[in-house]
Amino acid sequence: MKHFLPLTLAVLLLAGCSPASPPAESTPPPSPPPVEDQPVFAPVEIPEPEPDPRQEAIDGLLASMTPEEKVGQLFFPACPEAGAPELAAEYHLGGYLLFKANLKDRTPLQVQEEIAALQEGAAIPLLIGADEEGGTVARVSACPQLREKRFSSPQKLYRQGGLEAVLADCREKDELLASLGINVNFAPVADLSTDPGDFIYDRTLGLGVEETCEYISEVVRQMDADGMGAVLKHFPGYGSNRDTHTGSALDERPLETFRTADFLPFQAGMEAGGAAAILVCHNIVTAMDPDRPASLSPAVYRILREELHFDGPALTDDLSMKAATQYAGEQGQSPAVLAIAAGCDMVVTTDFKAQIPQVLAALEDGTLPRSRVDEAVSRVLRWKYDLGLISQEALSNFRNRQK
Repeated sequence: MKHFLPLTLAVLLLAGCSPASPPAESTPPPSPPPVEDQPVFAPVEIPEPEPDPRQEAIDGLLASMTPEEKVGQLFFPACPEAGAPELAAEYHLGGYLLFKANLKDRTPLQVQEEIAALQEGAAIPLLIGADEEGGTVARVSACPQLREKRFSSPQKLYRQGGLEAVLADCREKDELLASLGINVNFAPVADLSTDPGDFIYDRTLGLGVEETCEYISEVVRQMDADGMGAVLKHFPGYGSNRDTHTGSALDERPLETFRTADFLPFQAGMEAGGAAAILVCHNIVTAMDPDRPASLSPAVYRILREELHFDGPALTDDLSMKAATQYAGEQGQSPAVLAIAAGCDMVVTTDFKAQIPQVLAALEDGTLPRSRVDEAVSRVLRWKYDLGLISQEALSNFRNRQK
């Protein structure tokens, strides 16, 4: 047995050192099919965008307008007491703002007929506006023959019945204005004020940011449902500043105050949609522009467009107010030219007969870029379209008058 043990071990050792069996041959991958046999994917056809009737109407009008017609559309002046239809036609005005002098001693029928005469003389239908905030500013309801009682201020209505009372009043107000032929109400006031000592307080809701934002949002929605143009005022927020009818007002609040408070009601109105414009005040807001009234400041309009992303029409407060005329006089320039060049789209003024030729002269000599005027006119025409003023019939009438 001793002889077999070494032999057995040797056999086992030889078996462990022998090479492993070769692996089985793997199956080669299948050859790719010939190119012509591979599935072919047809290119995806991107459909043509649907035509936008609104933009087509605006582009068609803009392309056929003369410089005089374009510049005239940028003016929303106070309505003169005499010769208003003829002047609207002569200066190609964008609209008229009615004051008590245009309404007192007139019956509702007389107001309707006078506004119809204004529209009849206009090649492009006019915006017809009024300041009917309620309370201290009520141009229409202050005339007892047009409404038995003046509309109450939103502040008073809110105290009496909350937002429901405000909206019921808004519906009644829109119905009255529309029945007379008025299509734009220079309201609501989006300014914040809780101090009864502030100049602007009585015209505001008199409450904080949250309540004011809800108020502005709901009122803009209601006005849009009623087909009434809204004008949010007075951007960038009036604050506790003095009355700019009588002189300049310096607002030294930091920009962050506007971003966290004053801008928010305006943004609520913008987000509510509808045919809303924004009116820019004459306060000098040092955090935005230390030299110019807001209504004449490129920096203020830049914030409105680029930071708040507003693409509707921007209007000036009345350029006949001293805060605007004083600055423009110091610069030796037309306030209307300064405002349009800065970025506004419509000028509110009583002095349109002098201002329009000055804007045309600035357009002619290049002081005022033609692209800026076209941009402003486009916004005005979009506003009119959204208010139902520009129709195929209005377009046809305009073209026929040009022949």
